[in-house]
Amino acid sequence: MTDRPFRWLLTASGLSNTADGIVVVAMPLLAITLTRSPLLVSLVSAAATLPWLLLSLHAGALADRHDRRRILALTTWTRVTVLTALAAAAWLGTLPLPALLAGALLLGAGEVFADTSAQSVVPMTVARERLGDANGKLVAAQTIGNNFLGGPAAGLLTGLGAAAAFGAPALLYAAAGIALLGMRGRFRVEEPSTRPLHHDIAEGLRHLWSHRVLRDLALLSGVLNFANSAYFAVFVLWVVGEESRVGLTPGRYGLLMVALAFGAVAGSLLTDRVARKAGQVRTLVVVDLAGGVLLLVPALVPTPAAIGLTAVLLGAAGATANVLRVSLRQRLIPGHLLGRVNSAIRLIGMGSTPLGAAAGGALATAAGLPAVFAAASVLCVLAVTLTCRSVTTRSVAEAESAADTTVQPAPA
Repeated sequence: MTDRPFRWLLTASGLSNTADGIVVVAMPLLAITLTRSPLLVSLVSAAATLPWLLLSLHAGALADRHDRRRILALTTWTRVTVLTALAAAAWLGTLPLPALLAGALLLGAGEVFADTSAQSVVPMTVARERLGDANGKLVAAQTIGNNFLGGPAAGLLTGLGAAAAFGAPALLYAAAGIALLGMRGRFRVEEPSTRPLHHDIAEGLRHLWSHRVLRDLALLSGVLNFANSAYFAVFVLWVVGEESRVGLTPGRYGLLMVALAFGAVAGSLLTDRVARKAGQVRTLVVVDLAGGVLLLVPALVPTPAAIGLTAVLLGAAGATANVLRVSLRQRLIPGHLLGRVNSAIRLIGMGSTPLGAAAGGALATAAGLPAVFAAASVLCVLAVTLTCRSVTTRSVAEAESAADTTVQPAPA
């Protein structure tokens, strides 16, 4: 198996995730220029992640039927179109909050199809024993793009205006679309199903629910994402602006993304080595617990230095957990079911984020920002503690052994 398709996938991922990083940071920064309401600001994050609830199962079923590279390309060029329209509206001075929310919703829909196909296509580009290393490189590239490059760029571009903040990522997505042309070959399962789509979706859900390890890890991801979404949906109000507790400028807020990226890149590149020595389950439990506890630091020590150090540690913990979870899923799920089961897991994990964002805004409005931070931390620690009772080194080893014997059935 040649590395050429993976190299082009890695290149496209780096470019598109740099665009993602700009959009993710720019959206709330632009939102707070239109309103200081915690609830309304949180709706931007909710709109961006709502498509995971609505479209993820269909995205997975389509990824198991069609060429995964082509789906990636189509969704990439769709996002180019949406961002170009937003940049034009901003240039003309006609970009109210509802238009910003609509743009976030459409971009989120593109992310659902792109991310589902991207994770499903990785095992088609590298050998099974190299999945950990390949996912580590992808997470590193994604993190560098999202945070190291996209975060700081978003602060600068937002200062230049909304048109620049949307125009720049449109160009990056276009470059990613061109890079995907380099992925020569066929990236479709050998015998795709021809049954009605809802039958395929149901098969993926049944497989997930009957698989104890995958099911419990999926539920854990849902709880962790709910808590972190609630936290970060209102975090910008705690740190940015003269009215905030910390008082950062948008540009300095972007530097927090650099700190986050520094930790995440280090964590993602070291994950495979650390997991081989300490064990993948033990490593996963430790980093998830650490991530939950670290959420308290900005509330307890609201200084730029403390929050910057916390961002480094959170980045390392989050990236390590991400590499371990993705690699484990790719080893445990049969290839012909990878899109559907993966999308069902992402439905639980990512689908909980708009609910968390809305809950964070509501709780912040009712009880204040520190209440959101404390609740998110407690929820994370509690969820990890409960999950590690069933997801053990032994149960994961047994699941991997069973996955090695799985044979793809003939299509119905």
